[in-house]
Amino acid sequence: MTAGEPVDLLVVGAGPAGCGAAIAAARRGRSVILVEKAAIGRDKICGDGLTTSALRRLESLGIDVPALPSTQQVSGVCVRGPKGHEVRFPLPADGWFAAVTMRRELDAALARAATGAGVDLREHTPIEHIELREGLGARVQAGGQTIDARAVIAADGMWSPTRRLLGANDPGYRGDWHAFRQYLTGWEGDERELFISFDAAILPGYFWIFPLAGGGLNIGYGIQRGGKHAIRDMGRLWTELLERPEIARRIGGASPAEPHRAWPIPCRVDSTPAAVGPVLFAGDAVAACDVMTGEGIGQALQTGELAAEVLHRWWHDPAAAGAQYERQLRHELVPDHTMSAWLVSALQHRKGVRGALRVAGTNDWTRRNFARWLFEDSPRGIALRPSLWGRGALSGTGAYR
Repeated sequence: MTAGEPVDLLVVGAGPAGCGAAIAAARRGRSVILVEKAAIGRDKICGDGLTTSALRRLESLGIDVPALPSTQQVSGVCVRGPKGHEVRFPLPADGWFAAVTMRRELDAALARAATGAGVDLREHTPIEHIELREGLGARVQAGGQTIDARAVIAADGMWSPTRRLLGANDPGYRGDWHAFRQYLTGWEGDERELFISFDAAILPGYFWIFPLAGGGLNIGYGIQRGGKHAIRDMGRLWTELLERPEIARRIGGASPAEPHRAWPIPCRVDSTPAAVGPVLFAGDAVAACDVMTGEGIGQALQTGELAAEVLHRWWHDPAAAGAQYERQLRHELVPDHTMSAWLVSALQHRKGVRGALRVAGTNDWTRRNFARWLFEDSPRGIALRPSLWGRGALSGTGAYR
């Protein structure tokens, strides 16, 4: 390859992790090139749910989530147990604790914020080759262009081409969860709550119905890989689930807006290597999704911004920044991951789900605080992080706005 143009930071992938990293680095005065293999605003298969943590981080990046056309504020969640028992968990009315926004809108808004921060965004530019250079960062071939970068943040998804090119991927890994999703239109309901069904037929797993503004719905279900259902059975299960009376009733007369699609969910942030030399991985590329819910937007933003922050502090030695990033990543995310993994073990069986719903639905206080905890107002791993203990740790307002 011929000599490339020098840049402080190259970010691969323009999703939440990549845009978050690019904006954070540009705000710190770094020159940033952000490459995306496809067009900005393409559909990303996602449940579209935004936690309080994600909403706060998006606001700090300059994204006005309530102004996006599909955004629907969430008032609470209705959880249905395997035997049909339903418990409602209301969120406080004094702010936004959760929302639903289509990813294609969210990603387009993040890309606009990145270019507004001075990031050089290049669409239709897939990474093709990467060469690590001792003390000089990396030389990258992307979309026929050669780019010399002092550091790289790879936020290019679970199947990260950057990780594969560096020989740091696990060829046998197919994700911890697998999910189906479909958009519906023409919904005439007015509920602002999320619906979750722990149907006995898909345990360990759940079905969801999330409302979007303008009569849209995001519906889908996820199953744990290696469970009792083979991935090839998901199409058949989808048809069976849609015929459930409680699901058909909630969907009403809504009709498919586009075909359903499937995708894997990586949840191995506790064991996935976070860096190779001056290349740091973020978002799905570091398997940061929540192992209990499959949620990943908040974690993507968090890991992307964290990678940019650590690189800024270790700019004198980007190769050493990887070890610092890995340590901080484990400190920030692994306690939540560990707690979620314990809960997944309990939710694998009908008795575990029923027991959890009984405890969480004991009274108004448990219902309200379970909902806040679920949407990460109080981190799920607080029991494993003494630094978060103290007066007010579980009683603050916590709302996004």
